[in-house]
Amino acid sequence: MNWGKIIEDAIEYIEGNITEELTAGRIAGEVNTSAFYFQRGFSMLCGYTVGEYVRMRRLSIAGEELLSSDVKVIDLAMKYGYDSPDSFTKAFTRFHGSTPTDVRRSGAMLKSFAPLHIRLTLDGGSTMEYRIEEKKAFKVMGISKDFSYENADADIPQFWNEVFIQVEKRPVLGMYGICFDEEMAGNQFRYMIADDFDAEKAEKNKLDVHEIKAHTWAVFPCRGAMPLPLQEVNRRIFSEWLPASSYEIAEGYNIEYYSNPEDFKMGMQDTEYYAEVWIPVKEK
Repeated sequence: MNWGKIIEDAIEYIEGNITEELTAGRIAGEVNTSAFYFQRGFSMLCGYTVGEYVRMRRLSIAGEELLSSDVKVIDLAMKYGYDSPDSFTKAFTRFHGSTPTDVRRSGAMLKSFAPLHIRLTLDGGSTMEYRIEEKKAFKVMGISKDFSYENADADIPQFWNEVFIQVEKRPVLGMYGICFDEEMAGNQFRYMIADDFDAEKAEKNKLDVHEIKAHTWAVFPCRGAMPLPLQEVNRRIFSEWLPASSYEIAEGYNIEYYSNPEDFKMGMQDTEYYAEVWIPVKEK
């Protein structure tokens, strides 16, 4: 799976269809990969979610068009995917810092957001720890919720806060954070804060139960105060390990395993804290 090529093709498709309906699932289909891992790979490598990138490109182009033509604001709104002139004006103002009216009447400044371009760079050249492990099917229990890929980076930490806010009523320890999207085709996925399955606890606390199928897993260790080591390992999986390895992603799971914070002096902020990222893989 050549992620550089996938991202390059995706950007080319976005630019050629910027006024069309552009969901992550549709773009992923055009570049022959799953929506689940396309969206993760895009955000890891580009620094934006797919939705953020499309929105900023549209607003940048809309600003240029506003200056170079006498097109009506309502027509620009419809052209670039907004339901009303008001929603377009709000988005335009947040992005450019000026309203469409100010830009046209007083020549207010615009912001430009250029399309991404893939450049060949020397990357890697450093060691990255991992192991390949065969795991039998296993069950987990926990609290799960559906999230959109677009808002997941902000919404998932909030979900953890909601679950853990009352320590004495905490239903799970939080051994795992699991993203699963078995269809690997839509714009949403399910996320579970989970522990290993215990039938009695699951029934008592009315927890969701999910069986993870038997797989070959690539397991990547993460050490240090969270969340930066975890974010960096995830980035390197897509930018370095997947392009260079003999494996590719097998199914729509991403599992983060967390050690018990109580085993470390400073909990998850301890410099020795340990976590892992598990990716289901198969040989290319």
